Amino acid sequence: MNPVDALIDALPGGRVLTDRDVIDSYARDQTYLEPGEPLCAVVAQTRDEVAATLRWASEHRVPVVPRGAGTGLAGGATAVEGCVMLSLARMTAIRELSPADEIAVVEPGVITADLDRAAREHGLMYAPDPSSYEISTIGGNLATNAGGLRCVRYGVTRDSTLGLEVVLADGRVLNTGRRTMKGVTGYDLTGLFVGSEGTLGVITAATLRLRRAPSVPPITIAAEFPSPRAAGDAVAAIVAAGCRPLLLELMDRGTLEAIDAWKNIGLEPQVRAMLIAQAEGDRPEEAALMERLCEQNGAGFVAVSGTPEETAELIGLRRLAYSAKERLGACLVEDVCVPRSALPAMITFIEEAAARHDARICTVAHAGDGNLHPVFIFDRGLPEPPPGVWAAADEVFRAALDLGGTLTGEHGVGLLKRRWLGLEAGPVVTEVQQGIKRVFDPLGILNPGKAI
Repeated sequence: MNPVDALIDALPGGRVLTDRDVIDSYARDQTYLEPGEPLCAVVAQTRDEVAATLRWASEHRVPVVPRGAGTGLAGGATAVEGCVMLSLARMTAIRELSPADEIAVVEPGVITADLDRAAREHGLMYAPDPSSYEISTIGGNLATNAGGLRCVRYGVTRDSTLGLEVVLADGRVLNTGRRTMKGVTGYDLTGLFVGSEGTLGVITAATLRLRRAPSVPPITIAAEFPSPRAAGDAVAAIVAAGCRPLLLELMDRGTLEAIDAWKNIGLEPQVRAMLIAQAEGDRPEEAALMERLCEQNGAGFVAVSGTPEETAELIGLRRLAYSAKERLGACLVEDVCVPRSALPAMITFIEEAAARHDARICTVAHAGDGNLHPVFIFDRGLPEPPPGVWAAADEVFRAALDLGGTLTGEHGVGLLKRRWLGLEAGPVVTEVQQGIKRVFDPLGILNPGKAI
């Protein structure tokens, strides 16, 4: 029997897709990378269907690439040759939402913003909010340990994950973690799976921590600066002053120009960077302090939102950043994180690397936690970025590490960053990580070639 026929027999009708055009639509994420050719795609709707797929894959030694909405930016959901693309996008149930315990149990295909909206009906919220929150799934957020605009206050996805239901490579089901706010029984397997990019198991449900939604609308500040370095200095001053912003986001001139070309925001020539900050609505004194610190560090204009509508407009600008840059060409989206005190130096270095290599780099940053996203833009139609882009990217990564930072803060390693992993991990870490991979995936079928 053809192995795919055996998989078709093991699953309900319509779950296994074999039409080449349909399969190809599952083979890519948001990177420029050319995918391998999948054997087929599976659109699972239950945990048991995921388990049956993995049992089949282990028996036939077929690689499996898990996939959510395909919004990843590091190549983690890119097809490898001869694989099964395992889509979890139809697993969309919010199995439980408990206001009393402030938790939700959700399946991996739930859209991030949908969970937040469901929580807000009970006066709660789901804190992680990547810029793609309206289209990205919880499963993808878990796979990459995604962050977002609010991570300066609430942390990344791992900080909101209490427990997981995971299907292992051989089809066994593993339950990790707990429903309680505290728990130290055994090793932290939940934390291990979050950020593992589908290389250790396939997450089919997650118990997530919810938080009380603010009762008073936040105060939002938008400050215009003559340089990204000045904006970075303002961030450092805000953090040093002990402020606890709800978000602290930076956009450079190239990003603002891309948004202006699309949405005509009235960008003035002297504005080289913008900082968007939020304070709790019942802490106007903190908002006033952040406003003053921006002015002291060179802001030429500072606006403070007076209504929720104005706040939504300002935050909407930030969420437009990546889509605006995609309109300019192909994008190599990078994601380095440095200590917050090193943010001004890292911003300066990115600008210098762009000039040295004649590379177009537009940068945004979750500035409050030192997480920068330099986006390298190049001509569409090229099989990969030109040498100048790779040279600039290499320098940016090395500079981040030299400043005590890391190669990725939230996008994951995927395929794009594997060439630099040795610079950060070193031989001992690499050996240990590969050993962990062998424990959970002895046949090496789960998302091979990714993450480590």
